[in-house]
Amino acid sequence: MADQNPNFPPGFSVGINPSTPEPTQSRRPDTKLSPPPFTPPTAPRFAPPTTQSNQILSPHVPLSSNGVRTVSPLPHLSTPPGPPVFSSPVQPAAVPFRTSPVTPQPVAFAAAPATPPSGYSDGANEVEHQVPSNAEDMVFLSDAPNVLLSARKVLKQKKLMNVPSLGFGALVSPGREVLQGPQIIQQDPQRCQNCGAYANLYCNILLGSGQWQCVICRNLNGSEGRYIAPTKEDLLNLPELAFPMVDFVQTGNRRPGFIPVSDSRMSAPIVLVVDDCLDEPHLQHLQSSLHAFVDSLPPTTRIGIISYGKMVSVYDLSEGSIASADLLPGSVSPSQESLKQLVYGAGIYLSPIHASLPVVHSIFSSLRPYNSNLPEASRDRCMGAAVEVALAIIQGPSAEMSQGVVKKPGGSSRIIVCAGGPNTYGPGSVPHSFSHPNYPHMEKTALKWMEHMGREAYKRNTQIDILCAGTCPVRVPVLQPLAKASGGILILHDDFGEAFGVNLQRASTRAAGSHGLMEIRCSDDVTVSQVIGPGEEAHTDNHEAFKNDNSVSIQMLSVEETQSFAVSMETRGNIKTDFVYLQFGILFSNLYQADITRVITVRLPTVDSVSAYLDSVQDEVAAVLIAKRSLLRAKTGPDAINVRTTIDERIKDITSRFGSQMPNSKLYQFPKELSHIPEILFHLRRGPLLGSIVGHEDERSVLRDIFLNASFDLSLRMVAPRCLMHREGGTFEELPAHDLAMQSDAAVVLDHGTDVFIWLGAELAAQEGKSAAALAACRTLAEELTEMRFPAPRILAFKEGSSQARYFVSRLIPAHKDPPYEQEARFPQLRTLSAEQRAKLKSSFIHFDEPSFCEWMRSLKVLAPEAS
Repeated sequence: MADQNPNFPPGFSVGINPSTPEPTQSRRPDTKLSPPPFTPPTAPRFAPPTTQSNQILSPHVPLSSNGVRTVSPLPHLSTPPGPPVFSSPVQPAAVPFRTSPVTPQPVAFAAAPATPPSGYSDGANEVEHQVPSNAEDMVFLSDAPNVLLSARKVLKQKKLMNVPSLGFGALVSPGREVLQGPQIIQQDPQRCQNCGAYANLYCNILLGSGQWQCVICRNLNGSEGRYIAPTKEDLLNLPELAFPMVDFVQTGNRRPGFIPVSDSRMSAPIVLVVDDCLDEPHLQHLQSSLHAFVDSLPPTTRIGIISYGKMVSVYDLSEGSIASADLLPGSVSPSQESLKQLVYGAGIYLSPIHASLPVVHSIFSSLRPYNSNLPEASRDRCMGAAVEVALAIIQGPSAEMSQGVVKKPGGSSRIIVCAGGPNTYGPGSVPHSFSHPNYPHMEKTALKWMEHMGREAYKRNTQIDILCAGTCPVRVPVLQPLAKASGGILILHDDFGEAFGVNLQRASTRAAGSHGLMEIRCSDDVTVSQVIGPGEEAHTDNHEAFKNDNSVSIQMLSVEETQSFAVSMETRGNIKTDFVYLQFGILFSNLYQADITRVITVRLPTVDSVSAYLDSVQDEVAAVLIAKRSLLRAKTGPDAINVRTTIDERIKDITSRFGSQMPNSKLYQFPKELSHIPEILFHLRRGPLLGSIVGHEDERSVLRDIFLNASFDLSLRMVAPRCLMHREGGTFEELPAHDLAMQSDAAVVLDHGTDVFIWLGAELAAQEGKSAAALAACRTLAEELTEMRFPAPRILAFKEGSSQARYFVSRLIPAHKDPPYEQEARFPQLRTLSAEQRAKLKSSFIHFDEPSFCEWMRSLKVLAPEAS
């Protein structure tokens, strides 16, 4: 299995060597990495006090505007429009509204005295330990939104904490942008000399000497005077001792100043590599999308254009408004001599938009449809050679001077391939037909070549995005390694129209850091068992700086706001301490080529009570982590069927461990504290990721890759769709994603992550003016919901009873099969319908054999949790 292999493909699992297949997790080996050396810290910020007791202090206390936000625990907080809570009462929402990323309920940490170090003395005063009160120790995890935990507490009993069917872990978004503020520090961080962990708000501090105690290994470290302060309140002026997440910034000599001019983030070049073998309808859509794309770019963006068929055409942007290109053969990799002629020749192949916009439009207009009668899959396409040329153009003469990483100002360069068919000619190609006698060997060779080229692009700080469209199969398994190994993405589209054009724009402008490394450190009680996401295990063996560095280190292929890592953890044994600590150190170069060290520290209280632990579980985060671990194993169609069975077993196992048997019944009650998990997993097993909704295995493969790397927000939507019904006055009511929402007089929006569907009931559609207003409101809502999403979803609108309506119906739970009392309990909006309306709704459904959610749960001998 993938999670047993120590050599993990990029973009999938950075597995930490589990000993048994999922769902059982095991401990990680001692993978160690010493981060790059850092310069000595700055001089002491505070003058030494005249008289001072060396008191160990924990600096997180109630503050005003510049300190830790401390409040009493609250059962609920107000949040922006969030994901569906399937069993909640309906909630209206006005339209249009702008949604922000969905964050689970913030975590309030209960306070308890930290364990004081024993035997420390500075020779003058014995160490005393400050015991914070409960009110002083409330730190909300919303202060560190880059880390979402599946539970807010940790169970002390190893046997129950490590139940594999539920699991424990975190979703970490290393590249999620942080607003500039007091948590950004332009200096080097203080690090433990024993294990490499970073100083943080949970460390105990000796005020007189400035020494601090590491929360990971309990080692006492000097701060070279930085933490010498007259009072504990003064320490809270230091961001790393006041916030759970801080960014340490080093600009170095490459780019002085932290924030340069605004357009510099766009100065990295973009090279478009365009398929030259398209039929006229597809080409017209592509030309429209390309024209709109270049018009949307900032004027300083440097752009290059290459097209490919049987030859590679490299367009010269110095020819005024005339489309002119140099041709290279596509049958072989370009020679060094031919690349030198390009780089040192008279042509201009990379040019700022403001200087070349007329000729760029001329080039797009000059593209012609394929002029032969060959089927789309049989046309010669030399995509591999075209990508090689694009890399050479981006590097320019500097490629001769460097054999390693080439850092160019302005962040990662980007190659965007616009493909309408497979790579069937030249390097990295496969035969036109699967029946070719040598196809398996040629496919294996192509896979190796594509992965090698992707890694070469990554070394050269260039990401390759492949945007495919049309009806011709593009041989996704062959193209995926090229995108993944470079840190890019592969996306499938129905055509080169609206969704393709939006993704083209978002691919080029999405924030992307480079040279990323994530280090995960945990208390001795906790170990990392598996990491899933857009990276691979960092194979480095440098232990000189920190002799006992037991961190798990991940090389990130890109650092983007829309990505996350699923980190699974387990406890080594029964826990005896009051808290466990998790620390995530993320090192990367941002868009402005400043070196960032982002440090996120989390403290979780430990509990003996199983009920207290279950109450702390965040259902949606836990469900997304389960889904990612499950999808990692679903590489093929047969795998997906097996994983669906595994989900059934998960539900039964969670029930047997944490549920209870119903009196006088063979049924078991699923634990009420985890009430949302079963329905989310039911959506997973029948939806496009594991079910039979998508028509081709290539589509499932692409969705799987996107899901495994996606942020929490997109991951949750891809698993569990969000259903919103249009109401009079332009408002929307959020409902469970059940087919009972298909009411003939209503319009419904269903957001399923990579697809958004707008369904118009037949009665509403018959009223022309009313249906037009409802459709416009629904489309506005759909665009608002997905404004910042990448990949941008396709948005489809259709009427009840149309052929396309099957996309919508297949994603809704068939709750019409349930008895009325269950329908009303899980879909309260039904109570507002008259008897006539309910009868009409019931008669509109077509009978089929797929079980409802309640029927599925009963088939597992489990009683579904009550709707809340």
